[in-house]
Amino acid sequence: MNYKLWLIVFSTLMLLSACMKHPGGDTDGSTSNLTVGKVQGEIRIGMPASDVAAVLGSPNIVTTDEKRREVWIYDKVSSNRVNTSNSAFGTLIILGASSQQVQSSSSQKTLTIIIKYDEQKKVRDFAYNYTQF
Repeated sequence: MNYKLWLIVFSTLMLLSACMKHPGGDTDGSTSNLTVGKVQGEIRIGMPASDVAAVLGSPNIVTTDEKRREVWIYDKVSSNRVNTSNSAFGTLIILGASSQQVQSSSSQKTLTIIIKYDEQKKVRDFAYNYTQF
Protein backbone atom coordinates (compact mmCIF):
# COMPACT_ATOMS: atom_id res chain seq x y z
CA MET A 1 0.00 0.00 0.00
CA ASN A 2 2.83 2.41 0.85
CA TYR A 3 4.46 1.67 -2.53
CA LYS A 4 1.29 2.69 -4.40
CA LEU A 5 1.07 5.96 -2.46
CA TRP A 6 4.66 6.85 -3.32
CA LEU A 7 4.06 5.96 -6.95
CA ILE A 8 1.00 8.26 -7.10
CA VAL A 9 2.87 11.14 -5.40
CA PHE A 10 5.89 10.71 -7.68
CA SER A 11 3.73 10.55 -10.82
CA THR A 12 1.80 13.64 -9.77
CA LEU A 13 5.00 15.60 -9.12
CA MET A 14 6.44 14.58 -12.48
CA LEU A 15 3.25 15.62 -14.26
CA LEU A 16 3.17 19.00 -12.51
CA SER A 17 6.85 19.71 -13.19
CA ALA A 18 6.33 18.95 -16.89
CA CYS A 19 3.54 21.54 -17.04
CA MET A 20 5.52 24.30 -15.35
CA LYS A 21 7.02 27.10 -17.41
CA HIS A 22 10.69 27.27 -16.59
CA PRO A 23 12.33 30.70 -16.37
CA GLY A 24 14.56 31.37 -19.33
CA GLY A 25 12.61 28.95 -21.49
CA ASP A 26 13.28 31.15 -24.49
CA THR A 27 16.21 29.46 -26.23
CA ASP A 28 17.63 32.60 -27.75
CA GLY A 29 17.58 34.65 -24.55
CA SER A 30 16.91 38.34 -24.81
CA THR A 31 16.68 38.45 -28.60
CA SER A 32 12.93 38.19 -28.25
CA ASN A 33 13.09 41.76 -26.84
CA LEU A 34 15.37 43.05 -29.58
CA THR A 35 14.35 46.61 -30.50
CA VAL A 36 15.80 49.66 -32.22
CA GLY A 37 15.52 51.52 -28.91
CA LYS A 38 17.65 48.92 -27.14
CA VAL A 39 20.34 49.23 -29.80
CA GLN A 40 20.25 53.05 -29.78
CA GLY A 41 20.21 53.30 -26.00
CA GLU A 42 22.61 50.59 -24.91
CA ILE A 43 25.15 49.79 -27.64
CA ARG A 44 28.18 52.08 -27.71
CA ILE A 45 31.46 52.28 -29.64
CA GLY A 46 34.22 50.70 -27.51
CA MET A 47 31.82 48.35 -25.72
CA PRO A 48 33.23 44.83 -25.13
CA ALA A 49 31.62 41.92 -26.99
CA SER A 50 30.64 40.32 -23.68
CA ASP A 51 28.54 43.38 -22.77
CA VAL A 52 26.87 43.36 -26.19
CA ALA A 53 25.96 39.69 -25.70
CA ALA A 54 24.52 40.51 -22.26
CA VAL A 55 22.32 43.25 -23.78
CA LEU A 56 21.26 41.68 -27.09
CA GLY A 57 21.82 37.97 -26.55
CA SER A 58 23.52 35.65 -29.00
CA PRO A 59 23.74 36.81 -32.62
CA ASN A 60 22.15 34.85 -35.48
CA ILE A 61 25.33 35.03 -37.56
CA VAL A 62 28.99 35.48 -36.62
CA THR A 63 31.41 36.15 -39.47
CA THR A 64 34.64 38.06 -40.15
CA ASP A 65 35.54 40.99 -42.38
CA GLU A 66 38.48 41.29 -44.78
CA LYS A 67 40.89 41.92 -41.87
CA ARG A 68 39.57 38.86 -39.93
CA ARG A 69 37.75 41.00 -37.35
CA GLU A 70 34.48 39.62 -36.00
CA VAL A 71 31.12 40.85 -37.25
CA TRP A 72 27.92 39.92 -35.43
CA ILE A 73 24.58 39.99 -37.22
CA TYR A 74 21.21 39.92 -35.50
CA ASP A 75 18.25 39.32 -37.79
CA LYS A 76 14.71 39.29 -36.45
CA VAL A 77 11.47 38.94 -38.44
CA SER A 78 7.99 39.08 -36.92
CA SER A 79 4.60 38.70 -38.55
CA ASN A 80 1.24 39.77 -37.22
CA ARG A 81 -2.15 38.85 -38.65
CA VAL A 82 -5.46 40.20 -37.34
CA ASN A 83 -8.82 38.78 -38.37
CA THR A 84 -11.98 40.65 -37.45
CA SER A 85 -15.52 39.63 -38.20
CA ASN A 86 -18.85 41.36 -37.87
CA SER A 87 -22.09 39.48 -38.07
CA ALA A 88 -25.72 40.46 -37.87
CA PHE A 89 -28.95 38.52 -37.84
CA GLY A 90 -32.49 39.75 -38.12
CA THR A 91 -35.88 38.07 -38.18
CA LEU A 92 -39.26 39.06 -39.48
CA ILE A 93 -41.84 36.61 -38.11
CA ILE A 94 -40.75 33.47 -40.03
CA LEU A 95 -38.31 34.83 -42.57
CA GLY A 96 -34.74 35.45 -41.44
CA ALA A 97 -31.69 37.17 -42.80
CA SER A 98 -28.07 37.12 -41.80
CA SER A 99 -24.87 38.66 -42.99
CA GLN A 100 -21.27 38.24 -42.02
CA GLN A 101 -18.27 40.36 -42.91
CA VAL A 102 -14.70 39.17 -42.34
CA GLN A 103 -11.72 41.50 -42.60
CA SER A 104 -8.10 40.51 -42.38
CA SER A 105 -4.95 42.55 -42.09
CA SER A 106 -1.35 41.46 -41.76
CA SER A 107 1.94 43.19 -41.16
CA GLN A 108 5.55 42.14 -41.08
CA LYS A 109 8.50 43.73 -39.31
CA THR A 110 12.19 43.09 -39.81
CA LEU A 111 15.13 44.27 -37.73
CA THR A 112 18.72 43.67 -38.81
CA ILE A 113 21.62 44.75 -36.59
CA ILE A 114 25.25 44.56 -37.69
CA ILE A 115 27.96 45.03 -35.07
CA LYS A 116 31.61 45.23 -36.15
CA TYR A 117 34.42 44.59 -33.67
CA ASP A 118 38.05 45.63 -33.60
CA GLU A 119 41.02 43.36 -32.84
CA GLN A 120 40.39 43.66 -29.07
CA LYS A 121 36.74 42.52 -29.52
CA LYS A 122 35.34 45.97 -28.77
CA VAL A 123 32.60 47.59 -30.86
CA ARG A 124 34.18 49.72 -33.60
CA ASP A 125 30.94 50.33 -35.55
CA PHE A 126 27.31 49.27 -35.63
CA ALA A 127 24.31 49.77 -37.89
CA TYR A 128 20.70 48.71 -37.96
CA ASN A 129 17.82 48.59 -40.39
CA TYR A 130 14.15 48.44 -39.37
CA THR A 131 11.31 47.93 -41.83
CA GLN A 132 7.60 47.52 -41.38
CA PHE A 133 5.21 46.59 -44.15
